[in-house]
Amino acid sequence: MRPLRFAASVLSLLVLVQAAAQAPAYRVPAAAPANIKRAVESQARPADQRARDADRKPAETLMLANIAEGQRVVELAAFGHYWTNMLVDAVGPRGQVNMVDMPWTDRFGGEAARAFAAAHPNSTYTQAHYNQMQLPQNVDAVVFVQFYHDLKRMDAAESVDTADMNKRIFAALKPGGIYLVVDHKAEDGSGWRDAMTLHRIDPAAIKSEVTAAGFELVQDSPLLANPADDKKKSMRDASIRGKTDQAVLVFRKPAR
Repeated sequence: MRPLRFAASVLSLLVLVQAAAQAPAYRVPAAAPANIKRAVESQARPADQRARDADRKPAETLMLANIAEGQRVVELAAFGHYWTNMLVDAVGPRGQVNMVDMPWTDRFGGEAARAFAAAHPNSTYTQAHYNQMQLPQNVDAVVFVQFYHDLKRMDAAESVDTADMNKRIFAALKPGGIYLVVDHKAEDGSGWRDAMTLHRIDPAAIKSEVTAAGFELVQDSPLLANPADDKKKSMRDASIRGKTDQAVLVFRKPAR
C-alpha cells in the first residue's frame, strides 16, 4: 500500500506542476510605476492569488486607478484578499487602505480581513452597511471590484440604495479622485436583471448610477474584455469562471 500511496502522491505532484507550467505567465508592464511593480511582484503575496494575475491584470488595473505612494484608498468589498494585499504595498507605509465590507459578508472573509488589518499598520477594517458607512474624507481613490452586482438583494436589510452609496463615495473623494468599478458584464440592456441569478450586471446601469452622483466617466477600459463569454451563464459556471467579460470603469470626481 505504501508504494501505491507514494506513486499517487508523485502523480498528484506532477499534475500540479504540469498545471502550473500550462498557466499563462503574467508580466508587469514596463510602464508600471515602481510602487505598483513592487506590489504585484511581491513574493509575500499568497501563491494562489499570484496564480490569478494573468486573468485579472492587477498592474494595469491599479494603474487605471492611479494608485500611488502615500495615497489614502478605500476598498469596498475587500475581504482582506486579492486586491488588499497589493494595495497596502502600493501605497506604502505613508499611505492608508481602509477596507469596508457589508456586515452580511462576514462569512466570506471577515476573520481574514481583521487579521490582515492587525498585521498591516497602514490598513483598517470596518464592517458597515453601505448606506450608513462613514468614510474618511479627501481620499485619493475608491476601489470596488466584482461586487456592485451584489448590492441590490432580496433581503431588505442587506440591500443597498446605490444612489445614496455613490453620493457617500463622491463626498469622501478629494476633487480629481478616482472611483474604479470592475464587474462581470451582463447582456446589453439587461440592467440589474441578472444580478442575483447570474451574478452579472449591465455596465450601462453602473454608468448611469455613478454619473448621477456627480462623477464623470473617464475610461471604459477593454482591459478584461472577453468576447467569447456567454453572458447567459453564471459567472460561477466552471466553463467561464475567472475569465468572464468584465467592465472596467474609471470614474473621477470633477476637480471643480
